Amino acid sequence: MVIERVQKMSVEEFLDFAERSEERYEYIDGELYEMTSTKYNHNVITYNLALGLGALLTDTDCQVLLGQGVGAGAARFLIPDVSVVCGEPRTEFDTRILLNPILVVEVTSPSSVDHDRVVKRDFYQSVASIQAYLIVDQHRMLAELYTRIEKGWHLRTFSQTDEEIPLEALNCRLPLRDIYQRIEFGAA
Repeated sequence: MVIERVQKMSVEEFLDFAERSEERYEYIDGELYEMTSTKYNHNVITYNLALGLGALLTDTDCQVLLGQGVGAGAARFLIPDVSVVCGEPRTEFDTRILLNPILVVEVTSPSSVDHDRVVKRDFYQSVASIQAYLIVDQHRMLAELYTRIEKGWHLRTFSQTDEEIPLEALNCRLPLRDIYQRIEFGAA
């Protein structure tokens, strides 16, 4: 997904603009970043993640959300591909912004990978409720899991079909093969 910076706006201006826009935007410190359309692998992986997490979290108080805005400070509203909230969701701005996700997931594209691994990672890690940040590559079998620990964050990578991603905050393990089900690498 290509990220294009648009212009500076106040929070109120952004929310009014986003309400009327058919496009999706993230808002970071007064600047809008347009989220362009995604490709096939990205969409299949996002669906697989939501489906897999949903199945693992059946019979819990957790909800899997697609494209839900997440607050990462007073002037930062991001849109992860998938997020999970447990218990009562805390929201603001007419439920457009989720304040208490436990897990956020980004599926990378060539144009967003650096933004996802650096900028978004730092913003997500500043949100106290987020216990895990999962970055999934759409062009090769690779998932990077950042988990909150007592003194910061711990990174683990997964690249083998038989590996399972331990999502301790959700008390489950997500099989890597399930994320990449029906994906043929080399396809867009």
